[in-house]
Amino acid sequence: MTAAADRAPRVVLITGAGQGIGAAIARRFAADGERLALVDVNAEQLQGFAAELEAAGCDVLPVCADITDKARVGQLMAEVVDRFGRLDVLVNNAGIIRDGFISKLSEEDWDQVLDVNLKGAFLCCQAAFPTMKARQYGKIVNIVSRAWLGNIGQANYSASKGGLVSLTRTLALEFARFQINVNAVAPGLIDTPMTRGMPEEARQRLIRMQPTGRMGKVENVAAAVAFLASDDAEFITGQVLHVDGGKSCGLLSL
Repeated sequence: MTAAADRAPRVVLITGAGQGIGAAIARRFAADGERLALVDVNAEQLQGFAAELEAAGCDVLPVCADITDKARVGQLMAEVVDRFGRLDVLVNNAGIIRDGFISKLSEEDWDQVLDVNLKGAFLCCQAAFPTMKARQYGKIVNIVSRAWLGNIGQANYSASKGGLVSLTRTLALEFARFQINVNAVAPGLIDTPMTRGMPEEARQRLIRMQPTGRMGKVENVAAAVAFLASDDAEFITGQVLHVDGGKSCGLLSL
């Protein structure tokens, strides 16, 4: 694994990095020769994945942390800077779902989803800002979802991702003078462990609603993140890149 010929390896922090989209993003940056700080709440899964990347030659710092805890987020950022000397790229990928129609949605399920998906990203952005500002360089990519446009049975999830889109746009304005880009990637129906665990009938119904007639791959999302984190995207900030096979353009009738 080698970094781009014209620069040193960058330091990339990815939350929710233990599996699925987060792991695919990590593999993409590892293949590009970057140095990785991987954050997840599942310590066993995280350590196993970090060992896999290390065996392939990647410089990896695995950190088990709850990103809804402000003090812990501050600690993990200090660990990253202590190990690597800086942070160049932050990918806020960690997220959970607790689906339910609004009439049955519990306050606990609302709070948990907003805490992880929105508050967690806010805390990570806040903690990353000082080191990026000091170097006048930074790339932040927030993983939202096509569901930010609205989705039946996902009032909490859609609200959290819509809030994250607004946070992305606001921080893009606040951070622009410091040469820090803040963008979002909105995946649609992607082939992940979560979607594979759905009842087959429900999964096929969602696939039929796709304009492409198929699910996307985690690598498709990782490629979009890698682009927005690259210097090719230096004049792009405050944007949402949908990786959803066209579903954000409208729904197909069944």
